[in-house]
Formats: sequence, C-alpha cells, structure tokens
Amino acid sequence: MAAIPLISARNLTKIYAMGGEEVRALDGVSLTINSGDYVAVTGASGSGKSTFMNLLGALDRPTSGHLSVGGEDLSEIEPGNLAGFRNQMVGFVFQQFNLLARTTAVDNVALPLLYAGIDSAERREKAIACLKLLGLGDRLGHHPSQLSGGQQQRVAIARALVNDPSILLADEPTGALDTQTSTEIMAVFDKLNADGITIILVTHEQEVADHARRQLVFRDGRVLEDRS
Repeated sequence: MAAIPLISARNLTKIYAMGGEEVRALDGVSLTINSGDYVAVTGASGSGKSTFMNLLGALDRPTSGHLSVGGEDLSEIEPGNLAGFRNQMVGFVFQQFNLLARTTAVDNVALPLLYAGIDSAERREKAIACLKLLGLGDRLGHHPSQLSGGQQQRVAIARALVNDPSILLADEPTGALDTQTSTEIMAVFDKLNADGITIILVTHEQEVADHARRQLVFRDGRVLEDRS
C-alpha cells in the first residue's frame, strides 16, 4: 500500500482582488509532497511561490481547489482552530528572524510552547534542548542584539522546531545573511532533513535551492517544472 502524502494539493487556485482587477496568484496547482522530502520552491517575484507557502502553512485559504496537510483537509478546519493546527504541524522560519528584541534566546524559542499551554519548566527544558541542537548552548541568555545574524537565524530555527512540527517552512531563510553564514545555515537545514524533518523552502537563490532534493519552479501561478 502506497504511503499517504504528507501534503496533497489538487487544482489549488488563489485569486486576489487588486484595484478592481482579479490577480490569479495560483492557477491550478496540483502536487504531492511526502514525509521526509526536502523541497525548494523557486521562481521570479510574483510567480506564486509565497502564496503557495502561505496556503501550506494555513496562513491563507485557497479560492478553490483542495489542500490536505498531515491528512487534514484544511478547508474543513474552522478558522478559529487554524492557529492550533499551525502550532502543532508547522514550524516557520523567515528571512528577518522575527525575534523579540527584549527577550533572551531561550525565551524566544520557548514562545510557541507558551501558546500551546506547556508549563514553564518544560518550556525551558525543550527550548534549551533545541538551542543546544543548533549549537547555541552557550547563548541561552543572550538577546538578539548580542547575537550575529547567523546566530539569530539559528534561534529562529530552534523556535520553529520546539513544537516538534511535521513540516519546516522556510521563506528566504538566507536572504538577510552573507554568503558564508548562508552556507552554515543551509548545512543546518541539510542535517535536519537527514534527521527526518520535512523541509520546504522558498528561495530565489539557485545555490540555496540546490541543497534540496526536489525543486518546484513556479511561473505565473503554475508549477513550470518539478525536478529532482
């Protein structure tokens, strides 16, 4: 029996109304992504790749089509329950880190656990474990301003991992980093995927996309290429 895909998209369409006109950001996207996959989503600005990621992360809903993640049909989840779904299923990593400036590394990482109702002792224990996994065991009490860009992104990755998500979604995760630091961060993603975490990352940098085992190239809201 074939394994059920972790993500299944059928004829996904997303239309935005802008200035009295309809913009078709996604135009009939159909694909599957399996558990443990390492996927790079590429394409020019406006190609639909960020819209696709927003739908996968339940940050937005499709205009039409079907999307299931982890066996759950996202269209059947009540809007008020989507945040809980995201917190359990998806870890997000962004280009700008999005860390709280006045909060230590360990407290930044523990934040999703606070929303999940985990008690403070367990929050701290899990946050410390994730920071140690990312090589930041000696930076637990540091604030973002005391960390380099690469260290801040590692804190952000630790925060994304602290809830043990099934999927790590990364949107331009090296966009704010220099070349050397980008290489170090991609090595982190490579190791996480080797450990079994499903990774989907949006990037416009081909050298970053080449780390993935599969590349989806978007153009005009459609998947132009799906290559290994």
